[in-house]
Amino acid sequence: QVQLVESGGGLVQPGGSLRLSCAASGSIVAIAVMGWHRQVPGKQREMVAVVTTDGTTGYADSVKGRFTASRDRANNTVYLQMNSLNSDDTAVYYCYGVIRMLGGGNYRNYWGQGTQVTVSS
Repeated sequence: QVQLVESGGGLVQPGGSLRLSCAASGSIVAIAVMGWHRQVPGKQREMVAVVTTDGTTGYADSVKGRFTASRDRANNTVYLQMNSLNSDDTAVYYCYGVIRMLGGGNYRNYWGQGTQVTVSS
């Protein structure tokens, strides 16, 4: 089995910062991509950031210049540094990984349980 566990969410004032972490554990052979999505109730889940194996990053237009994603490959961990937060960033943030398990054959998508980020004064 593979588990992804997020941490670092919470309540922050507009203009503030938060750092999310997500650690993958289990019988992992390789991780191709790790990243973050977010979802607001009643809306579709949207991609926020992605980090490839070689560290290349991609971001949603709405967070470019404010959010930075990074990976610690040795510890199967992905981070999301969020700066200049505003109310539109309020959502549940989910990390994901495209992971190949021991004995599992192809790469599959695995998701964390989500962590709430609320931006409010």
